[in-house]
Amino acid sequence: MAEAVCPYAIDPQGTDTHAETSRLREQGPIARVELPGGVLAWSVHSYELAKQILLDERFSKNPRRSWPAYMNGEIPRDWPMISWVVMDNMATHDGADHARLRRLLLKAFTTSRVEAMAPRIEVIVDKLLDEIAATDPEQTVDLKLRYCQALPAELMCELFGVPEEARADVLRGGHVNVDTRITPEEAEANVDQWEKAIADLVAYKHAVPGDDLTSALIAAKEEDGSHLSDSELIGTLHLMLGAGSETMVNSLTYAIIAVLDDPALREKLTLGEIGWEDIVEETLRAESPVAHLPFRFATEEFELGGVTIAKGDAVLVDYAGIGRDPAVHGETADVFDATRADKTHLTFGHGVHYCLGVRLAKVATLIMLPALFARFPKAELAVPRSELEPQGSFIMNGRKNCPVYLGGRAAAGLQSV
Repeated sequence: MAEAVCPYAIDPQGTDTHAETSRLREQGPIARVELPGGVLAWSVHSYELAKQILLDERFSKNPRRSWPAYMNGEIPRDWPMISWVVMDNMATHDGADHARLRRLLLKAFTTSRVEAMAPRIEVIVDKLLDEIAATDPEQTVDLKLRYCQALPAELMCELFGVPEEARADVLRGGHVNVDTRITPEEAEANVDQWEKAIADLVAYKHAVPGDDLTSALIAAKEEDGSHLSDSELIGTLHLMLGAGSETMVNSLTYAIIAVLDDPALREKLTLGEIGWEDIVEETLRAESPVAHLPFRFATEEFELGGVTIAKGDAVLVDYAGIGRDPAVHGETADVFDATRADKTHLTFGHGVHYCLGVRLAKVATLIMLPALFARFPKAELAVPRSELEPQGSFIMNGRKNCPVYLGGRAAAGLQSV
């Protein structure tokens, strides 16, 4: 059994998540890491080991019961990652509590409700593309902000019935939540602001219910008549409005960048040699929208991946690393190849915590991507891909922006890069 090595200090800027995973692999399939504030944890980047962990009942998702550092007050309310600990939702519960919350959410978040949203997604897409098309051809358009981020924001707010005047406050917390560069003061203020914004939404929907998911969640009940508590409602909305929309934004942005950056890939799409599903799945594998997702906690001491995990140890799953595991995808694991037959990944999780929003994300993505390139077939990145800045997070794997010339650099009077 290997001895614990000196912890690797995770870069709070998220400067290069893939290079960081390469360094973590030097420790083996699971590595000791240091988070902001000197908090120690483990990071797992092996596909097989992650799959095992995601099914292992010796790991808990509930910090209130299974993380001594938090239970003993060692993790303060102004810790930069505190929102991932204090949320009261499916992501921080286990066993019967998790199953109950998931069943109640499924009663509201039905397949038919998701499928019925496709026509509305098409309307929003057309509206956004019309707005984007009005841009001066000599000017750049940030497709992350005006397309990839704009649609999920509008879609999720409509889905959950967020009033227009409350949308900025409701969505702000999710953006701050994934920023691992924030100060303790900003972290504490974000928890307070986000909790109030969501609590106000829940109170409004209690008083003025509508045909939306928040109202459906309030009305959903178990056979014994039990409902989601307001705390659980607030936590569930945190999860769905925050993490859910952020992941869709990143996967959309990376798919667009992949096609814009590779004329040969775009030609294969045009000729029908590959489909948009291939682009989406390879994006999810090679550029998982989530990098290091917090948290799981060991409920006992045991050996795993060549190290001893102590009771109470925190674990992050490095989804960005898992998709590029050379043990699964060989020497080309770091290469984006939409034609590869095996696009295996765990981006949506595995086991009982498998993402509930998968269907909605795929429906929206497979409408948005072809519509964008049909409208702007000559679009080009305004800067080389290597110059696109990181999002500023080690939790999410994304780019800060996606500047594009809609008619190509020639239409803007520039030479191609």
